[in-house]
Amino acid sequence: MTPGPPIRVAFALLPNSLVLDWAGPAEALRIANQLLRASGQPERFVIDFVSPTPSSVGSVGVTLSGLSPLPAVWDEPAWIVLVGLPGRTIAVDNDEARALLHWLGGQRLETGRLELVTICAGTLLAAHAGLLAGHRVTTHHHHLDELRAVAPDCEVVANRVFVLDPPVSSSAGVTTGIDLMLHRIGEVCGEALAAQVAQTMVVALRRGPHDPELSPFLAHRHHLHAALHRVQDAVSAQPQADWTVPRMAEVAHTSPRHLTRLFVEHAGVAPLAYLRRLRLASAQLALQSGANVTRAAEQSGFGSDTQLRRAWRQFGLPGSPSSATQSR
Repeated sequence: MTPGPPIRVAFALLPNSLVLDWAGPAEALRIANQLLRASGQPERFVIDFVSPTPSSVGSVGVTLSGLSPLPAVWDEPAWIVLVGLPGRTIAVDNDEARALLHWLGGQRLETGRLELVTICAGTLLAAHAGLLAGHRVTTHHHHLDELRAVAPDCEVVANRVFVLDPPVSSSAGVTTGIDLMLHRIGEVCGEALAAQVAQTMVVALRRGPHDPELSPFLAHRHHLHAALHRVQDAVSAQPQADWTVPRMAEVAHTSPRHLTRLFVEHAGVAPLAYLRRLRLASAQLALQSGANVTRAAEQSGFGSDTQLRRAWRQFGLPGSPSSATQSR
């Protein structure tokens, strides 16, 4: 994936902001930057914590100081991240909340320029600021009725991990905020890197906006075997490379026979079947991006159109590669 400009991710904090709502997603972004640096690529995320006041006490009593003021202008693409607060309802009748809502009300959201990410009851802050009109959003299940009352002009989606309606992305709770941030990292930096972030955080199961089947880049990774993860990271990063079981075994520093045993025991799949599934996923992404079948097969590591079509049938995908191109 071609690197783009840095994205400023501004976590907007109020007194008693839920620490886990922002700490998990912020760590995911930090790890993404770390992995990008390690691979010789520039960092993509500039993490910032903004607030109406220079210091604030979080939900567990820890004092956060050195917070940046609420930005007057944005000099680069940015995400505003709103997080939850404790309580059965979200109180906005204090000076800090009023200052934040006034600032939010002056923001003009635009996909690719200024986007909104809400975690848990942070969606209520966006609702009070009038940013959700016409959007599909979700929030913590305890606050669904409250959200409907505060923002009757938005569509409230229940029982969903997160909802994407650019330029607004909303999640249902603490752990789903991590799911959402991993999804956004995947959109910006590619699924392979998002999978590495998830594995670094020991997030065994990444969930999507419709709770779909796991992305092939994340499937077969519900284990903690370091050598096997090393192989899967390498194959995920370059599925089109000339991989063989012996070459994979070199990455794991083990024999081809033992690597096959590790794959079957810990990942539940044979190494070459795992490789074919990643190549098929890469081909699907290429087709969705406008490549023809021949080009998609070439980019994803299949030797020919025939091999791509055979894998398509083997894994039971609907239609054909050609129909996937025509349905764009």
